[in-house]
Amino acid sequence: MTQAPFATHDVLNQSPPFEEIDLFTADAPLVAAVVANGGAAASAELSDFGKHWGSAVMAERGRVANENTPKLRTFDARGNRRDEVEFHPAYHELMAHSAHAGMHNSTWTADGKPAGGAAEVVRAARFYIASQVETGHLCPITMTRASVAALASQPDILAKTMPVISTRAYDPGFAPWWTKRGMTLGMGMTEKQGGTDVRANMTRAERDGGAWRITGHKWFMSAPMCDAFLVLAQTRDGLSCFFMPRFAPDGTVNAIHFQRLKDKLGNRSNASSEVEFHGAHAELIGEEGKGIRTIIQMVQLTRQDCAIASTGLMRSGLAHALNHARHRSVFQKHLADQPLMQAVLSDMALHVEASIALVMRLCRAFDRAPIDAGEAAYMRLLTPAIKYWTCKSAPGFLYEAMECLGGNGYVEEGILARHYRESPVNAIWEGSGNVMCLDVLRALGREADAALAVLRTLADETRGLPGAAEAIASIGQSFRRPDSERIARLAVEKLALLAATAALNQVSPGNAELFAATRLAERHAGMYGAVDLSDADRALLARALP
Repeated sequence: MTQAPFATHDVLNQSPPFEEIDLFTADAPLVAAVVANGGAAASAELSDFGKHWGSAVMAERGRVANENTPKLRTFDARGNRRDEVEFHPAYHELMAHSAHAGMHNSTWTADGKPAGGAAEVVRAARFYIASQVETGHLCPITMTRASVAALASQPDILAKTMPVISTRAYDPGFAPWWTKRGMTLGMGMTEKQGGTDVRANMTRAERDGGAWRITGHKWFMSAPMCDAFLVLAQTRDGLSCFFMPRFAPDGTVNAIHFQRLKDKLGNRSNASSEVEFHGAHAELIGEEGKGIRTIIQMVQLTRQDCAIASTGLMRSGLAHALNHARHRSVFQKHLADQPLMQAVLSDMALHVEASIALVMRLCRAFDRAPIDAGEAAYMRLLTPAIKYWTCKSAPGFLYEAMECLGGNGYVEEGILARHYRESPVNAIWEGSGNVMCLDVLRALGREADAALAVLRTLADETRGLPGAAEAIASIGQSFRRPDSERIARLAVEKLALLAATAALNQVSPGNAELFAATRLAERHAGMYGAVDLSDADRALLARALP
């Protein structure tokens, strides 16, 4: 008797991999936001970048770099202290591609001045695309780019380091920075007893001739294989900022002793460490006792990147969910044609479109801040508000994207589980949600007239849209209340939503009206798809992914 053949290994009704995609041109909201904010001339090069990062090869590098996590090698085979971190080659390949694209330096001139034009917007588009593939390696890319703003407080050190920072080469060798083809920089601020309260830092700096010796610790120091770090330490004049290289001027390994690498929920391709300094060589950056003022220039830029990366993660979640829904059949219809799934996906698409319009508008403010006081005020007031809203939106959004794929979204073979684990970090690092709200309140207190001018501009840019006038009034009332700190989260979220509406209105007025109607005129429901977008579903989804 003949055994009946089994077809259990025939693969049916599964979506194809979301690979070999131009991640720029396939993202109409991104293209429109780049154009609206001055970056139209870069469209061709961004398309080339989008094709490269949307390839199966780059997707595989992202997967492998996260599955093969960094390892700390404290000593060499002969017992010499080395404190090296070993990465999989895939991580180094990602770093090399990002450096080649200038994501670590393209917003600066060769002498460390702002590049001007639309450099921030164009670089942000690249960063947003790369974050959809692999986000962990972007940590040292971000900090290297941002460090230049702090180094500007010390022109002699900036002049020495910029020739190496400004190359588009990635050099992973463990060697003194001044001998390398390119360099990366990290940052060490928080300590065990202080965390966000860096004024509680106990690490001490003592003069050593023209330099300093630093003794103490950092509870979190990211990207420990960087060639140098900006570190906060106490002097007799107060908390100060220092440039601490991996190698001392005589070529010996500096006394930077890593205790362990953090075992993190996500961000696993990137190393984060606990470290002790045992009289480590360093040089003062900026004024002694003015360390926070110095390093905050760097922090402002890293916060900008947190918002960009979170938006990129949400975009990737949406794209993978849409790709799946358009190929997966349920009850004799594609998921994407089921009314309830359309409602969910279109609401998510609207959120992403507003988010990318908002972060690109913020990047335009960074571009124009040196020459436009109004844009500088926008940047100072809205950077923490935008980081707050985009970064805290991402985990819930990515959970929803995972659910669109069902069980396939939950398993580690797919990218969405990694994105989900990655997503909380941007809300936690560089200032958590409460810190962002307090920073908005501080900006309002320090620059009340400038902040009021920003609010007036947002009112003009959203005039006539549903709920906008009421939102402006509510924001003003909230920030004037004597207990404004207690309700700051509500006010800051409303401020971000208003700014997103204004930014989207410059890109897609019809979708701005939908966004305002569902986010300003009404309190958006706790779940995506629990709003009525009437007949806009298909248009939103076609715009999100052709």
